[in-house]
Amino acid sequence: MNQGNRILNCHLIAFLALLLTSCKEETTRVATRQAVSKDTLFVFGVGEKEVWAELAAKPHEREKGLMNRDSLPDGKGMLFVFEKPGPQRFWMKNTRIPLDIGYFSPTGKLLEIHAAKPYDLGGEPSHSKKVQFVLELNLNGFRKMGIRIGDRLDLKALSKALRARGLEPKEYGLP
Repeated sequence: MNQGNRILNCHLIAFLALLLTSCKEETTRVATRQAVSKDTLFVFGVGEKEVWAELAAKPHEREKGLMNRDSLPDGKGMLFVFEKPGPQRFWMKNTRIPLDIGYFSPTGKLLEIHAAKPYDLGGEPSHSKKVQFVLELNLNGFRKMGIRIGDRLDLKALSKALRARGLEPKEYGLP
């Protein structure tokens, strides 16, 4: 191998090392951006308790949910909002966190709570046929917070949060 080829190989190796370091750095930044910021959280009353939750109101948000997250702070969750009531089935694809899944009626009444295991593709189906809102909290989160079947989600606060996100509450059957 001549001197020119050795120099070219050294430059190529240096470039690849720099490229790999850059990719690792970018991965770290992406993971950091996925962390929940307070700007994306809204507070909702459920019964007498307050829950901070992200809204998943658009189809792509509902599809992604809490996938690929390593943790969820206590007292915080994700509230899924559907345009129309119907039966729901939540699965845990790429979801690493054990969760409670609470199914709410169109009037905001908590109808059911189901425990969901990480990565379970079987899903947690609702028994109710008219579910419009779904709240995911850490496993046993409802019990720890004192939220019970029959407690009501504050739909006025939900309407306000939807408006803050630039969404029209009427599209979700809310005033």
